[in-house]
Amino acid sequence: MTRSLAPADREGTVPFGEHETWFRVTGELGAGPAPLVVVHGGPGCTSDYVLTIADIAAGTGRAVIHYDQLGNGRSTHLPDRGADFWMPQLFLDELDNLLAELDVAQGYHLLGQSWGGMLGAEHAVRGPAGLRSLTIADSPASMALWLAGAAELRAQLPLDVQATLDAHEAAATYEHPEYLAAVQVFYDRHVCRVVPNPPEVAATFAAMEADPTVYRTMNGPTEFHVIGTLREWSIVERLDRVAVPTLVVSGAHDEATPECVRPFVERIPDVRQHVFAESSHMPHVEEREAFMAVLAEFLAGVDGAEVEERDE
Repeated sequence: MTRSLAPADREGTVPFGEHETWFRVTGELGAGPAPLVVVHGGPGCTSDYVLTIADIAAGTGRAVIHYDQLGNGRSTHLPDRGADFWMPQLFLDELDNLLAELDVAQGYHLLGQSWGGMLGAEHAVRGPAGLRSLTIADSPASMALWLAGAAELRAQLPLDVQATLDAHEAAATYEHPEYLAAVQVFYDRHVCRVVPNPPEVAATFAAMEADPTVYRTMNGPTEFHVIGTLREWSIVERLDRVAVPTLVVSGAHDEATPECVRPFVERIPDVRQHVFAESSHMPHVEEREAFMAVLAEFLAGVDGAEVEERDE
């Protein structure tokens, strides 16, 4: 039986320059511990597939904020913008704007999943005063590590699947049914092992298919064929600047392989790690209750340590 998603207590948009960023709040802002802001992946996904993380609001009094990044979901779409527009700084500015508009910039926890974790790390190395903790979920510390991991996992696929991928990538026939079927073999192993995908995950994939502008521009046609503007991205050498408690999580079958996440664990000063044994790239879906327990314990621990520090 599929568990339902926690209902929103507030939805709306905030202005971001000439555009709009859509947001969703579960719980009441300002009424409990510092809120958790959830940054979705992609680039080019929507917040739908990470809505399970709103579970954190139940019983804790902690509000959970989701939002759709510019170009995606219920935020402003800009399909005519070129590659020079879709850069990480745009999304860092959007996140800062959202925090200010929702009046939470003075105190918040941040969780980023996949690309969201990359963006969260970029946010954290800048030392924002209100950031209480960072959770990096299923994210690479560089795209070079991501591509190396993807190649390793791809080499474990059936030989006919590998041949199909190679042939269609050489021909750039990314929409061919044979290519899409071969891609799905990889996704079922390393992206989400709950098959068929839950409705909230399917909703994100459908939205990406309807407007692939951001994903295709910044990433490329698939998770493992990265030819977009992020292909040279890395934060490895800057991770020592993350000055808040950090939780790094991933799945044992994750496309974010151990080598992808290792720099986070080795270079961030105050870090802890958890690997979910039955999950791939979406442990918040694949092992929902276990994921929430690990996350809730981490957030409560950070809050508790802050209280103790203030009382000393």
